[in-house]
Amino acid sequence: MSGLDTASRFADPDAAYRIIAQAHRGLTGPESAALNARLVLILANQIGEASILAEAVALAARTAGPGREAP
Repeated sequence: MSGLDTASRFADPDAAYRIIAQAHRGLTGPESAALNARLVLILANQIGEASILAEAVALAARTAGPGREAP
């Protein structure tokens, strides 16, 4: 059984999207990538469980788009 909860926990998912989009506004490509890296590490720490983080990474890799294989 999966420990990863993929159900939306946001009362307003669009507001959550806007927060992330606003954080990237005006950034260059490399600055945006660096922000994403920092955000991923902060949120990974919030998860705090390596097994759940591994599930999240695998899910993200599987849904990365055409030509991307799961690890």
